This record gives sequence, C-alpha cells and structure tokens, in this order.
Amino acid sequence: MSQEYTIPPQTRIGHVHLKVSSIERALGFYRDLLGFELTTTYGDQAAFISAGGYHHHIGLNTWHSKNAPPAKRDGVGLFHTAIVYPTRKDLAIIYDRLRKAGYPLTGASDHGVSEALYLNDPDNNGVELYWDRPKERWTYHPDGTINMFTHALDLADLLRELA
Repeated sequence: MSQEYTIPPQTRIGHVHLKVSSIERALGFYRDLLGFELTTTYGDQAAFISAGGYHHHIGLNTWHSKNAPPAKRDGVGLFHTAIVYPTRKDLAIIYDRLRKAGYPLTGASDHGVSEALYLNDPDNNGVELYWDRPKERWTYHPDGTINMFTHALDLADLLRELA
C-alpha cells in the first residue's frame, strides 16, 4: 500500500470493548476499584462504563465468553488496555488505592514520555494505567524519533505526589 495517506491528527481511540467471563466481577474491578462510572447495561450480558459522563470508554460483555477461563498470556489478542490519567497526582491516587486494596501490579515503568502501572483485570486482560509527561519534556533521538525506554518506576517517589 502507498504511504501517501496519513490519518488525521485529531483521530483518537474512542473505546475498548472487552469479552469478560462475569459482568459483576468485571464491574467490581473497573467500577468499584478503578472508579469508572456505569453508564448503561444490556440486561445481564453487557455493561458500559466511562469517566466524566462520556457514553462509554469501556464496554464489557459476556456474549461469547460467559464463565470462560482467563485470557492466555501467550495467545494472540489484546496486550493491554491503556487508561490515561490527567496528572501524575491522579496516577499516584490510583496507585495508592490499588496498594491499599492489595491488588497486585505486574509492573511499573518510566518510559520517558510517560509513567505507567501495569496490572491484570480479573479475566487476565492486561491494563496499563499511566499519565503522559508534558510533550515539552520528551526527548528525541538525533533522527527526530521519540526517545522512549523502559526503566523501573520509583513508586515511593510517585506516592510523594500525595503529600
């Protein structure tokens, strides 16, 4: 295919729709722990959740997955859903909430352009919770590409945002 087309810069990812084994268990994670708001349900087979009153950022359904086993780590499919927090303090708040709930992280990284927490939902779907550093703080390689990396995130420093 020709490289002449470039997607419009205003384009964004609107929502993710996840197959889950239990709507109530998924809502326990996304609504009750992460704090998303329930916007609507389709009977007992689907739920739609959002932040800030949007129609939905995440759809959850059991249409083909009710009571199914967790997603395989080594199979094809979604690697993770990434949820962007507006500030570093907001990321610190959700980290503190997860920590106090004893919810396990699978990783915590500083990527230069962002800081991220990684975990799995109850169906073993990967979830990334992160905030973007302001673009003027990003660094670039000599060829103009963004300098991204993966270093350990200093979680104690992140919690200092709450002081």
